[in-house]
Amino acid sequence: MVSRVRVWLNRTYAENVFFMDQLRRNPSDRAVAVHATHGDADSPVLAAADTADLEPEGLSPAAYVEYALDQCTRRGIDVFVPRLHQSAIVAHRADFEAAGTALLAPPPEAVAVFHDKVIAYEAVQAIGAPVPPWWRVRNADELVAAVEELEADGHKACFKPASGAGGVGFRVITRTPFSLMHLNGFPSPYIPMDLVLGALKEADEQEEPVDWLVMPRLEQPEVSVDCLTGPDNRIRMAVGRTKNGRRRGFTLHEQWLEPARLIAEGFGLHYLSNIQFRMFGDTPVLMDVNTRPAGGLHQLSLCGINAPWAAVQLALGEDPGEIVPPFLGQDYTVVSGPRQLRPVSLPQQRAEVPDPLPAVPAPAPQSAEPVTAESDTTASATASASASAIAPA
Repeated sequence: MVSRVRVWLNRTYAENVFFMDQLRRNPSDRAVAVHATHGDADSPVLAAADTADLEPEGLSPAAYVEYALDQCTRRGIDVFVPRLHQSAIVAHRADFEAAGTALLAPPPEAVAVFHDKVIAYEAVQAIGAPVPPWWRVRNADELVAAVEELEADGHKACFKPASGAGGVGFRVITRTPFSLMHLNGFPSPYIPMDLVLGALKEADEQEEPVDWLVMPRLEQPEVSVDCLTGPDNRIRMAVGRTKNGRRRGFTLHEQWLEPARLIAEGFGLHYLSNIQFRMFGDTPVLMDVNTRPAGGLHQLSLCGINAPWAAVQLALGEDPGEIVPPFLGQDYTVVSGPRQLRPVSLPQQRAEVPDPLPAVPAPAPQSAEPVTAESDTTASATASASASAIAPA
């Protein structure tokens, strides 16, 4: 009899309900039990998990590591997929291994490189991967100099925090004065230069630290390359997901995959990572590197790939070998849909089934059609989500 695999996802994105679904529906017919923790009792990932706990608030990174080790010991976790406090957790890999838990995350050196986008760009440029021009900005004078140089070359300037996840804090600078135009319709990422300078000067007076990366606005398509890399630094999977407006698709073109492999293998981005590119003129350049599974990773199922399960196998020492999509799925889009939550706010626990278990998949949770969740929180009995839906050509 083969025992089930216990996988824990800590405070993570709502889209990872599909990461969990794919683990249960794995091609090895292996029984999987998913544990999830979150700070929001109404997170869809808690409802989708077999067992769930609310995370304590206000823990320091060091205290969170102790909490995580306790979770792994009490729950018998085989594989831990950390998002929150990833850098602190991977620094204690030996402690988790001693508790019988494999970390599905890169080593601390790799996580540290990509925590700061300026350090990341310098390091990536040093190994020959393409990056756009960029400036590190901490005050108004540095911002003016960077923006004027970009505009002199015919580019629109944008900025984002030097450290941060996703598109949080991203803005495009415009010379158009603030007016009712900016208040009509939906909020826009465009912000007038004079407002940005005013905010910077106010921050200087209040001694609030500012640390931005300023660069040209990059053009579509945006290509996110999902990578699976072994502890031996050898890549097992690299598939690009394209985004051009609403239309999504897949690519195996080497102009995207070759620099992604260079980065994943060169920096030891073990297990699942996501490397994003956009166009600077006619050249694909690096936009961002995520040292964690992408929220849209499950979309690779449209190409016949179960990447979450392959990563868990690799973490358990079961090498899945090279993973090449048997086909590329047709273009698609994402749409909203409901996802069930638990009937009460405090996460209830499903009945534990003693080991050993037959090597059969665990039953999937009751829910609507598989969808990609867009939000981690909701005040209603359903969560907003987005499904991988086929778009008409």
